[in-house]
Amino acid sequence: MTALAVGGHGDQVDPIAEAQARNATLAQFFLGDPQAWKGPEVAYEGGAAVLKAAAQEAGITLYVHAPYVLNVATTNNRIRIPSRKFLQQYMDAAAEVSAAAVIVHGGHLGKNDDPAIGFDNWRKCIDRLEMPVQLLIENTAGGDNAMARRLDRIAQLWEAVGRAEGGDTVGFCLDTCHAHAGGEDLAGLADRVKAITGRIDLVHANDSRDGFNSGADRHANFGAGEVDQQAMIEVVRTAKVPIVVETPGGRDGQGEDIAWLRENV
Repeated sequence: MTALAVGGHGDQVDPIAEAQARNATLAQFFLGDPQAWKGPEVAYEGGAAVLKAAAQEAGITLYVHAPYVLNVATTNNRIRIPSRKFLQQYMDAAAEVSAAAVIVHGGHLGKNDDPAIGFDNWRKCIDRLEMPVQLLIENTAGGDNAMARRLDRIAQLWEAVGRAEGGDTVGFCLDTCHAHAGGEDLAGLADRVKAITGRIDLVHANDSRDGFNSGADRHANFGAGEVDQQAMIEVVRTAKVPIVVETPGGRDGQGEDIAWLRENV
């Protein structure tokens, strides 16, 4: 695969410079503080229209990651309702910069909550969501009552989302660290995911600091963690989609990992 579509997750002030520093063709970034309940803001000098034009001129594909605090599955109205509102705001803001997609975590429920409620909350969210760009739901590493940690839950989530208006356009982002830490063997994983969702639209290629089924969302640079490197390469090769590297070390650390992927995939 000589023309690997790959990039990293970098600072939101200048995603173009972040991609170029990594010798990458795409850039993933936040539109604000990922841990805060604050609406999206384009930090690029000149705003959304200037970033859109600069990305197109540079040949850089943009991806927006939604804040971590969003949880549209929860039974807590004080979180679920603002999460729906924020997700719509981030979808609209991503469209203004002509991003390829918005990535959002699958969310979770309290330990005593019925997971069926969470899946149906996802259906209701998609029913009401306007999607000017594609939405990608990402698998997560931890939580016994998570919506998208393990494949059996992802299957239930996908069935619920598929019943929503526009649900057939929702895509899937497969994170290798999250899968490993979440208790899913990477060997053959891409095919098992596709058998459930019918698609993989983006891969987050990350090593994991912690062991298999640890539930810990802690990324590591390639070869410095617990993920089997050949199994990760197999995921990337099988998925045949763009790749975002979210490993530590900023431009240098991710740049080395991106170069390693290009040499080995």
